Amino acid sequence: MIVENFAFWVSIAAAVVAVLVIFKTAVVVPQQSAYVVESLGKYSRTLHAGFHILIPFIESAAYRHSLKELAFDIPEQVCITNDNVQVGVDGVLYLQVMDPERASYGITDFAFAISQLAQTTLRSEIGKIALDRTFEERSSINANVVSELDKASDPWGVKVLRYEIKNINPPQDVLSAMEKQMRAEREKRAVILTSEGVRDAKINEAEGEKQQVIKQSEAAKQKQINEAEGEAEAILSVAKATAGGLHLVANALTNEGGDAAMKLRIAEAYVQQFGNLAKEGNTLVVPANLSDMTSMIALASNILGKKDAP
Repeated sequence: MIVENFAFWVSIAAAVVAVLVIFKTAVVVPQQSAYVVESLGKYSRTLHAGFHILIPFIESAAYRHSLKELAFDIPEQVCITNDNVQVGVDGVLYLQVMDPERASYGITDFAFAISQLAQTTLRSEIGKIALDRTFEERSSINANVVSELDKASDPWGVKVLRYEIKNINPPQDVLSAMEKQMRAEREKRAVILTSEGVRDAKINEAEGEKQQVIKQSEAAKQKQINEAEGEAEAILSVAKATAGGLHLVANALTNEGGDAAMKLRIAEAYVQQFGNLAKEGNTLVVPANLSDMTSMIALASNILGKKDAP
């Protein structure tokens, strides 16, 4: 009976030992992970994703690292700008383990070390610029922090990928002053834009009046030119018509009966003009030889004859 109990407990112990040996020797590494194996306390090798067998009681997985991109929150800290204003700044840091061996033996806690270094580097970068520029220089500050952290973390086998500032919190009195300044700037721009609009409107009106005056003067000039040309053409046409009429009259006088026709025409014109003279006024001066129509026609004929004589 005692022997049987002893054999039972031995078998149980053997099973426990077997389970412990399997537990110590069989290692399954997940995807995007790396295990650092030590042999009797000394670095042996790095295990990547898959199933691995270790030497029991000699080898052990001392460090386990995730090869995924890691994000760490950088708590808010007080930074002093170049113009001596205190601001609270927090951010987010993104990094990735590139060499598990150096990440295990290069530093005790690389995440804590990099977060502390990020805070000191951020204070240094904020101290280089004025408060007004901290909001517009975020991308530049982030790039400078990443550059400095990447240099420092390279011996640790860690790659700093990005750093992003989340919030920049100036003191309340500074915020009030900034709001007043921005309000004044907006009012200033509004006044400037209004004055520029009034100026442009006056310039446009003056330009329009100028163009109107120019167009009116050009129109008056062209009108005078057209009237002068019209009068000149009218005078020329009248002169040509008069000359043609006189030429026809002269030709008619040389024909037979032309002299009698001329005398009759003169007599008709004389009577007509004398009648018009009588209509224009109450007082009429009558020539002494009014009844002597023959002598008047003879006088006109003599005058015309003298003009025609060579």
